[in-house]
Amino acid sequence: MDNLKVIVIGAGMGGLTTGIALQQAGYTVELYDRVRELRPAGAAISLWSNGVKVLNQLGLSQAIASIGGQMDRMAYYSHTGEKLNDFSLLPLIERVGQRPYPVARTDLQQMLLQAFGAENVRLGMKCVGVEQDVTSVTARFEDGSTTTGDVLVAADGTHSLLRPYVLGQPLDRRYVGYVNWNGLVPATDELAPPTSWVIYVGEHKRASLMPIAEDRFYFFFDVPMSKEKAQESGELRAELEHSFAGWATPVQTLIQRLEPDKTNRVLIHDIEPLETLVRGRVALLGDSAHGAAPDLGQGGSQAIEDAFVLTNCLKTTTLSVADALQHYEADRKERVADIITRARKRADMIHGKDPAKTQKWYEELKYDDGTETIDGIAKTILAGPLG
Repeated sequence: MDNLKVIVIGAGMGGLTTGIALQQAGYTVELYDRVRELRPAGAAISLWSNGVKVLNQLGLSQAIASIGGQMDRMAYYSHTGEKLNDFSLLPLIERVGQRPYPVARTDLQQMLLQAFGAENVRLGMKCVGVEQDVTSVTARFEDGSTTTGDVLVAADGTHSLLRPYVLGQPLDRRYVGYVNWNGLVPATDELAPPTSWVIYVGEHKRASLMPIAEDRFYFFFDVPMSKEKAQESGELRAELEHSFAGWATPVQTLIQRLEPDKTNRVLIHDIEPLETLVRGRVALLGDSAHGAAPDLGQGGSQAIEDAFVLTNCLKTTTLSVADALQHYEADRKERVADIITRARKRADMIHGKDPAKTQKWYEELKYDDGTETIDGIAKTILAGPLG
């Protein structure tokens, strides 16, 4: 279809990528966000090759490569510092045809804003309602203003205000069972090799260091705990010192070097796989459609895949907008449901929901030469729309 006007609600990774793809398809795009200043949620993200391939397709290959980290190896250590395995990621890169890029969220957001046009994003516009008929869809904003177009994309995140409209009812997020701390620190050899993704595991917890651009590491810590306990946060460094007492020296060094006021503390949630992603001329996209635990590292890449598939469905389907969005739903529903389900299972395994399974995983890591890990990651990547 040609000459469409698309309203995008949400200027996060998914919304911006959608805006770029729709602009390149020749559509008129209006992009709105409820916040008055764009601030990325979280410090960094592991953008796997399936997401990178879409950005490449949108002409952003040099831009994403310039802000991405050089991640050549992956290594697991026990919480006491015993090396469990250490293997090259080059076989993965060769198999899927593209490097992954760990990237700071601020850098990624600025790259996408530049490509879309920061001046084209309208901030401080909270969408509070949607109305549609057979010819158009209208977004209503908290300030009383409205805008009307042919399509509305609800990319308004995990706390989506528009998801209930599409589903016909509210949907509660589900606490996955652990707390995540994440941030950025300068990269030094005392913490980890500069081009390795290093993960310490033990006691159903994790501590991780991943290289990003400008000689920095993206770090995260995971600790399983009840929701009640998770809501009772204390002083950040003291929490980590208590949770990771006795862990290996690099973990202790990381805890001392991080900046508490620049470190995020997040209670991890997901949502149940949705039965529908669209309603008429309205489509859910990104975390509003498939908020998942981060344990597969696919949240950002799935939002980027959504943008690519949605745009292609609008470009290649000539019957109607509603028909195009039904094709989008058919293409994406099973894919994102699988990501949610597998991420949830992996979160349970990593964080000791069944302690025997977690201990078995620790033992298996000692004998993993990378083949099994790479095979799992590659299958997820190659199931994407660009293979």
